[in-house]
Amino acid sequence: MLRIQHPLASLDAYVSCFSSEPIPVLKRTAQQLDALRAQEDAVSGKQLTAVVLSDPLMTLRLLSHMEQNRRRSQNHDITTIDRAIMMIGISPFFRIFADQPTLEARLADVPKALVGALRVIARARRAAHFARDWAILRHDLDVEEITVAALLHDAADVLCWTFAPELTQRVYDMQRLDRGLRSATAQREVFGFTASDLQLAITKAWHLPDLLVSLMDGDNAGNPRVRTVKLANHLARHSARGWDNAAIPDDLAAISDLLRVNRTQLIKHLAIPQEDAERLLPPDGEQ
Repeated sequence: MLRIQHPLASLDAYVSCFSSEPIPVLKRTAQQLDALRAQEDAVSGKQLTAVVLSDPLMTLRLLSHMEQNRRRSQNHDITTIDRAIMMIGISPFFRIFADQPTLEARLADVPKALVGALRVIARARRAAHFARDWAILRHDLDVEEITVAALLHDAADVLCWTFAPELTQRVYDMQRLDRGLRSATAQREVFGFTASDLQLAITKAWHLPDLLVSLMDGDNAGNPRVRTVKLANHLARHSARGWDNAAIPDDLAAISDLLRVNRTQLIKHLAIPQEDAERLLPPDGEQ
């Protein structure tokens, strides 16, 4: 089992390590797929899609498989999970993704890393929920693309916990000791590169659809679809441990602008607990 113990010299070296073994999935995902496999004839694509979208690692694994096994006749990218499953077929899907390694087994000897990876995954699910909801409110042309992009936005963080748990723990320890230390600064000091650098290198090397890559590119924030993904991940990150993070008011202002609703309406829509909502509401007379 590969473990990166020391910083590597290049992004290509990290990608090579991440690519050297199958991506593990959540134990729950493997169990759910096993249960569905037992009743394969009655399983629908919708059921499989729901299982895959609950796990960013499984989502990443499926999309990378689609690109690595792209048919010559395929003249367009597969950017959503339901389309990927429809193209593969139910029975072939179960054959291809049988007996998958799990994240819990891989990190069994480093429980702190497992907790760290599971927290990032929980945050990714939360971001996907926000992004999906806002895409619906915005009448986006393809809500599922936005959902997938938000779910995969921080996939590199999970892969770092998976393949380089000690280095990743060092990044988090540095930030715990210095609350003002930015993630990118700590990542660059420990890994030699930022998580964003690694994310871009992975998506290119694994030939993820260009559309999804562009939706995860925060530098293109002038695009409302990109802003949806970016802001969903920001709010998921900042609210992961409650609604008292100092960055949340700025998040709410940006989201209000994106959705064209006032702050009061947004806070109600997000179902923020009353005690936090009162603090986050705008001053009297402001919306």
